[in-house]
Amino acid sequence: MNWLRGLVMTATALVALSTSARAFEVGIIGFQFSSETHARAANAAAEAAKAKGWTVTLLNSEGSLPKHVEQFETLISKHVDAIIIAMGKPVEAEAEFKEAREKGIPVITIASGSSPYALFDIQSNEYKVGAEAALNLLGQMGYSGNLVTARFDLNVATRIRGKILDAALSENQAVKEVGKFSMARTQSWRDDVRSGMQALLLQNQGKINGIWASFDGQAYIIDDLLQSQGVKKGQIALVSADGGKETYARIADPNSTLLATVAVPFEEMGRKAVDAVQTIVVEKKPKSTVTPGPYLFTDAVLVDAHNVQNFLK
Repeated sequence: MNWLRGLVMTATALVALSTSARAFEVGIIGFQFSSETHARAANAAAEAAKAKGWTVTLLNSEGSLPKHVEQFETLISKHVDAIIIAMGKPVEAEAEFKEAREKGIPVITIASGSSPYALFDIQSNEYKVGAEAALNLLGQMGYSGNLVTARFDLNVATRIRGKILDAALSENQAVKEVGKFSMARTQSWRDDVRSGMQALLLQNQGKINGIWASFDGQAYIIDDLLQSQGVKKGQIALVSADGGKETYARIADPNSTLLATVAVPFEEMGRKAVDAVQTIVVEKKPKSTVTPGPYLFTDAVLVDAHNVQNFLK
């Protein structure tokens, strides 16, 4: 029977070796890849994870909350080693966040807001982003005139930016908000912005001195609408936030009406999420070695005509 015992021991050793050799697996969900920022953060995280030799499951929720929840549940059922979520929904998907915590799967979010069931959220200080964008726009307007805004209150980052703009307007009452569009749809957000802003621009034609957009994707659509109406750069100040290649190209383009953005480092956020998984999950170091609180902040930079060439390189 010694041969049988030896066979069993060999089989057990092979199973243990196979288990220990299993590649570390991370699930990454981006809420809406048609939004450049979501794709930038999620793709950067995926690239960084693959560079470490990890197995990566990269998912796009396509702006659908039911699909987002379903994908989250799929990763939990698969029992991946960690989950990274870009622009997620900690409130709407709270049950899934809680389930992941209960099953021992650490979750890190990017620009999603905090959750008691996630390790932390990686984001730029959106209060600072909002202040930079608001004060730059007011400066471009000479702190007076009529303002139209394109808002998005369903995302924590853009919602904070809007609140900071409101605070700035309350202290600078020579600037009047004469029109406000609030984006309601996520799956067909481009059509939503185009129709809503086109109506506002027509209603206030000839009376607008500045336009504030809560994120650059909205600003692209507004810029196209303004250009189609023959508006020249500087005639109506258009300022936004997020940053990216297309944004910098538009700021530098003499035909574009976009004047400035506050550049948020979304690729860096994705890489930081993977680095944090490495530190906390793989190396078993305490979360406090990465960040003591519910947020890990990254720096955002104002980009306008004065420094845009540095970002185009």
